[in-house]
Amino acid sequence: MLIDSHCHLDFPDFAAELDAVVERARGVGIARMVTISTRVARQGDLLAIAERFPDVYASVGTHPHYAHEELDVTAADLVAHARHPKVVAIGEAGLDYHYDRSPRPAQERGFRTHIQAARETGLPLVIHSREADADTAHILEEEMGQGAFPAVLHCFTGGADLARRAIALGLFISFTGILTFKNSTALRAIAAELPADRILVETDAPYLAPGKMRGKRNEPAFVVETAKVLAETRGVSSEEIARTTSENFFRLFRKVARPASTDLFMPPPLLKSPAA
Repeated sequence: MLIDSHCHLDFPDFAAELDAVVERARGVGIARMVTISTRVARQGDLLAIAERFPDVYASVGTHPHYAHEELDVTAADLVAHARHPKVVAIGEAGLDYHYDRSPRPAQERGFRTHIQAARETGLPLVIHSREADADTAHILEEEMGQGAFPAVLHCFTGGADLARRAIALGLFISFTGILTFKNSTALRAIAAELPADRILVETDAPYLAPGKMRGKRNEPAFVVETAKVLAETRGVSSEEIARTTSENFFRLFRKVARPASTDLFMPPPLLKSPAA
């Protein structure tokens, strides 16, 4: 069993064949998928997908790219949305200084609003941080001092200092297909040293297809490739990475129902790469 802890199944890239995408993921042993919110205004689209597939769950939140568009969204609003049985996380929210599509003060305000909602609900905060290591770490440390909250740094591409500070705060760190890229030597070095009980895998589909699928649209089934490289990086078996990352997922995403049988940690299909 593997989990795709972060994908975007509501994006237009999947509209024409969503059923097939979900079925392909199931076929290679992906037991759960979390489709992540980028705009609260579009929450209905996510819920429709999560309600359609029993193994798909959703989050609620505003991506930093759109923080300036949803400044009226309050922590109370997020908490209210989170009462839906299929909403299992807050976010994604955070800081993106690469594109700066939203003013940085708006990004920080949105980030802190989402932190408050995660603190109040106990649901994990899905954090987006790109080229903003210092400010991300500062905000997390400041906010954690005001009250603990669960969180994951998704699609981790930061430096060793951010990873160290995040782990010290009790956060989880999740890796995408970027881990498989030839030029990701420094990222693999970080992944190799992280505590085993804090690592997750994801696709961020439709973006960031793993190395073997570069140039293709990413999809949840491809998380198998990221898991394989993570296993090689850490010097463990694919079976162990599947078991470890799945257990970590269920410890963090506590609202997600576990599969009925615990012997699903490594079904035979996981030994094969998904069709490219």
